[in-house]
Amino acid sequence: MFLSRRVPELPTPEQALRGRATPAFDVPSRHTVLGNPLIGPYPAGLETADFGLGCFWGAERKFWQIPGVYTTLVGYQGGHTEHPTYEEVCSGLTGHTEAVRVVFDPSVVSYEQLLKVFWESHDPTQGFRQGNDVGTQYRSAIYTHSPAQAAAAEASRAAYQQVLTGSGYGTISTELLPAEGRTFYPAEGHHQQYLDKNPAGYCGIGGTGVSCPIGLAETEG
Repeated sequence: MFLSRRVPELPTPEQALRGRATPAFDVPSRHTVLGNPLIGPYPAGLETADFGLGCFWGAERKFWQIPGVYTTLVGYQGGHTEHPTYEEVCSGLTGHTEAVRVVFDPSVVSYEQLLKVFWESHDPTQGFRQGNDVGTQYRSAIYTHSPAQAAAAEASRAAYQQVLTGSGYGTISTELLPAEGRTFYPAEGHHQQYLDKNPAGYCGIGGTGVSCPIGLAETEG
């Protein structure tokens, strides 16, 4: 007997869970690996980047290992439900994706370098899934914090699409939108730096094996 699997769909604002006015849980104060505060305000001169690339456990580890990254935290972003819980996000009724917030020192690591890690750490052509993880909460996303970030993200997407197409992959489905108006809601404490606390824990992150030629789009023409 063949069982049909419903194709994931993003809920409309009217369909989404209502959420709550305040968080349903507390978030730890400091990063277990980097030792820095999870929640701002952050020191002057640092910048913020938000990425969604599948299960946020493995995604966060990719970024905290980069020199110049001040702190990372995982959360929910891009949807409608205020202060959601993990279970609510997994229901598919919030519209959020699992996201990683990366706070970094641009004098040490550039936004373009973070974009390269982002693209190469997952398959951005899979839509509402990453590998065996299926659902709208696993969609690829970049939420930008400035016009410069938006321009860099768009250029990198164009560059990576070119090499992906040449390698037989389909169209990039990454959601590329301003972070403004798309609140980042930190996830529960046990999800923060999960793979530091659970070194043998599940990590669903895996790239295409295709290198992202950051800078290609700007040099062509």
